Amino acid sequence: MKTPECIWEARALLGEGPLWSVREQALYWVDILNHRLHRYSAGEGTRTWQFDEEISAIAERANAAGLVITRRHGFATFDPATETLVPVASVEADLPGNRFNDGKCDRMGRFWAGTMDFDADKPTGSLYRLAPDGGCTRMDTGYLVTNGPAWSSDYKTLYHNDSAQGRVYAFDFDIERGEISNKRLFLQFSKEDGSPDGMATDAEGGLWIAHWGASKLTRHDAQGKVLQTVDLPCSQITSCAFGGPSLRTMFITTARVGLSPQQLEQEPLAGGLFALDLGIAGVPANPFQG
Repeated sequence: MKTPECIWEARALLGEGPLWSVREQALYWVDILNHRLHRYSAGEGTRTWQFDEEISAIAERANAAGLVITRRHGFATFDPATETLVPVASVEADLPGNRFNDGKCDRMGRFWAGTMDFDADKPTGSLYRLAPDGGCTRMDTGYLVTNGPAWSSDYKTLYHNDSAQGRVYAFDFDIERGEISNKRLFLQFSKEDGSPDGMATDAEGGLWIAHWGASKLTRHDAQGKVLQTVDLPCSQITSCAFGGPSLRTMFITTARVGLSPQQLEQEPLAGGLFALDLGIAGVPANPFQG
C-alpha cells in the first residue's frame, strides 16, 4: 500500500472533522482547540476561518449555502462565503465544562453529534440528534469522550465511540424514525491500540477507525475483524473521510496537542492533513436537510 502523504502541514492542535464537499470538490476540516475551520482544494489551495470558540464538527446544508456546525455548546449554520454565523440550537447550559466534539449526518439529513467533558475525566458527554426542523434531542449519555458516529452501509447499525474508555459501541438504528436501541459493545481497544477516534464507512461496508495514540487507521468488517491497517508518521490520528473526484482518496486528520517537545521532534508532521489513494471508494457525506 502507498504511504499517506502530508498535503498540509497545518500544525493543528486538534485537527478533526474532515468533510468532503462533492459540490465544491474541496475538503473542510477543523482545528478544534485553535477555533479554526480549514478548507483544502487541490486546485484552489487552502483557506482558514477563525472563530471565537471551538468548532468541532461540520456538515453541508442540502437546501442552502454553507455548513451546519457544532460549537462549544450548540449547533449553528455558517456560510464561508459571507462568514455569516447563525445559532440553531443550544445544549448543556448547565454543563459549562462540556463542549461538542465529533458529528455527522445520517441519510435522512439529521445531524448526530456528541459532547464531552473538556478535561475528559467526567462521564458527562451525550449524543444528540439535530432534526432538520431544528429540534434537538439527547439520544444517549454517560460518555467521557464521544467520537464518531458512523453507520453501516445498510443503515441498520449506528457506531459511536467512548474514546477514553477504548470502546466502540453499536446500536440498532431505525433510519425512518431516527431512533437508536440495543446499545452493545462492538470493539474494546487494548492500550496498544490507542483510543478509537473518528470513523468513516466505505462503499463495501468497511468501517474505518482512527487510532488516537497508535499511529494508524484500521478497517473492520461487520464482526469487528481487522481487514486492513494504514500506518502514519504521527501518533495522534483523529479522523478520516473519503473524498476526491472518485471518492477514493482517504483524508486523515491528526493532532499535536499534549505532545512534548521531544515527541514533536520525532513527529514533525503532527497536526497535519494527510491523503492516501486507497483504491476503495467511499460514500458521499450526507448533507443536513435543514
